Amino acid sequence: MASSHWEIVVTRLAGQTTVTLRGPETRAREVHCPADGEWFAIRFKSGAFMPQLPVASLLDGRDINLPQDGKHFWLHGTRWELPGFENAEVFVTRLAKAGVVARDPAVAAVLQGDHHAMSLRSTQRHFQQATGMSWSTLRQIERARRAASLLKSGVCISDTVHESGYFDQAHLTRSLKGLVGLTPASIARGERQLSFLYNTAPC
Repeated sequence: MASSHWEIVVTRLAGQTTVTLRGPETRAREVHCPADGEWFAIRFKSGAFMPQLPVASLLDGRDINLPQDGKHFWLHGTRWELPGFENAEVFVTRLAKAGVVARDPAVAAVLQGDHHAMSLRSTQRHFQQATGMSWSTLRQIERARRAASLLKSGVCISDTVHESGYFDQAHLTRSLKGLVGLTPASIARGERQLSFLYNTAPC
């Protein structure tokens, strides 16, 4: 599914461990996930970014596999221990203290509903820098993800149209085909696996 967040992903597959910087996705695409693989991801809220690496450079599958050294990996010239469930919050705190990750408070303010925090031009500039996409694109992605979550939870299509803010069912269908890769009916029937992270909250 399309996603407005970037993430650090640890993949364990065929005896190999890979650490990947994975960027936001502005459209749906298929990803091969073998049954014997394991994935752990730390997703960052919109507005969190890496000052030394523009989020836009990771957009739409331009992922970066980071160099590794045993149970450690290298990011921006620093050696880091592989993160896991038990140390994820400490890991993110250390990234922030080291200046590897920063947060744009202006983007956070707009996302929390303060639409007068900046002019439209400033809003677009901040969103492009911090998220790699426009504010409009981010809103479309989040609306589609919410609609998919509602459909998966059993909400009927007509109610999903209303609750997600679409004009009509045709508008919903066009959006979900492009951003989720499935029609509303297919999602409701559970015909295919959605992104593993479609209903989780970023940190």
